Amino acid sequence: MQKEKRQTLNADKRKVIADIFQQHFEDNSKYKKQHSEAIETYNQMREQAKVKMNTLVRFHQPQEDVDTIRSMVNKYGESGGRLYDDNCFHVQNSTPYMSTDYNDNPVEKYDDVHVEFKANKEFLTAYYRDELKSKGLDPDYSVRLNDDYGKRNPTYYNAESNIDKYLGFGSRNDASGKSFYKDEWKEDFKLIVIGTSYCHSRMFQTNEAEYNWFKSFEVAKENVILAHKNLFDNVDKKMQKLKLGLKSYRYFDQAKELADKLGIALNESVLNESSSMALSIYSPTNLADLLTDEVEQTRDEKIAIAKQLLQAQQNSLN
Repeated sequence: MQKEKRQTLNADKRKVIADIFQQHFEDNSKYKKQHSEAIETYNQMREQAKVKMNTLVRFHQPQEDVDTIRSMVNKYGESGGRLYDDNCFHVQNSTPYMSTDYNDNPVEKYDDVHVEFKANKEFLTAYYRDELKSKGLDPDYSVRLNDDYGKRNPTYYNAESNIDKYLGFGSRNDASGKSFYKDEWKEDFKLIVIGTSYCHSRMFQTNEAEYNWFKSFEVAKENVILAHKNLFDNVDKKMQKLKLGLKSYRYFDQAKELADKLGIALNESVLNESSSMALSIYSPTNLADLLTDEVEQTRDEKIAIAKQLLQAQQNSLN
């Protein structure tokens, strides 16, 4: 009986196998669940925060005062007063604490917390991590550095540029009026406030319990970012060990034996694709995106898609 030929591995095949292991590690990580829970907690608190902030601001700046100033502005221009459509607020604890001034004299001070309803790139990257990955982007490009900015390289900058463009932090050359997440979050919640456009110039004082709630709301935002980092760190530690092991494996059956021990479904059919590029293009998510376009794509759009897929291939090989 002829002995079955063992399938040998090369760099591309090891990359395909590593991707399968990584997906398993992520899907079964407790940090994946914590990441989802952190997002859900923030979503729930954000809706509560909108109600609480509206109540607090209108307590200090009643709607009738806003209406009065608006009529004065209509009549006298800027001399009539100032109104600003704001998504940034400072909430101050009405209960003071004792401290000292520069001359060591006792003085009462008040804690405050900065509450913003818009979102920065770090938060949005963590919040939309799964979506970004499904689009062939690398939402882990920044946490991968672990604050060691000396490790920044062309791959890092390419990933950063792609994330910027997707979220809306990059250059805006699209004249189609496309909506970006950066804009959506900025416009999601605003209140008319009396005063200047400088957020720190206004303090909305409240009782200690409400102040602490707003502090916990800001912590919930930070927890989304932290959960993203924890998820990456947990999976990355395993992947570093896995990649070292895969480099020492010459044959597929060695990787298969490891997968079986870890309960990971792995068979040779995944290696029959011409390259990891084919897997990237024809993954269910990417293929669905390509097949469900309701409007015929323009030449520029087709070129953009081709560039994105090429970048995904290059990233997968790095």
